[in-house]
Amino acid sequence: MANLKEIRNRISSVSSTMQITSAMKMVSAAKLKKAQDAITAMRPYSNKLTELLQDLSATLDADSGSKFSVQREVKNVLVVAITSNRGLCGAFNSNIIKQTSQLINETYPNCNVSILAVGKKANDAFKKSGKVIANKSEVFDELTFDNVAEIAEMLMEKFVEGEFDKIE
Repeated sequence: MANLKEIRNRISSVSSTMQITSAMKMVSAAKLKKAQDAITAMRPYSNKLTELLQDLSATLDADSGSKFSVQREVKNVLVVAITSNRGLCGAFNSNIIKQTSQLINETYPNCNVSILAVGKKANDAFKKSGKVIANKSEVFDELTFDNVAEIAEMLMEKFVEGEFDKIE
């Protein structure tokens, strides 16, 4: 049978673990609140951007000569998979990877599909398939408009040059 000193040490250890767990819970609650506030603050921007893009696409005529409105047979597809660089985000990364795989297998079974991995987890998941053409995980090190614009420019360039018939 355990002696009194061992029992006291065990009680102290459990109490200490409870304090640490409680502190971690408070920190994660604060981080969650901050993330939720950021999402809420971005909603008006997102709604206005969606409205703007819908208005713009409604006014564009397919015959206007835009290099992005060209219809062509889909043979080469680029799928952009965006995940995080680290875990601790629930099923986010695994859901993205699962949806990307499903999109490739069901929508483009007879096409030449390549993947642009934005995030370490996407790169790790798809690099064995040999379909990853680029890994842009470093974009999350310093997430700025310029870094994202660079990726967008690359995507538009690859589409206009005919390297890819469709980008998802």
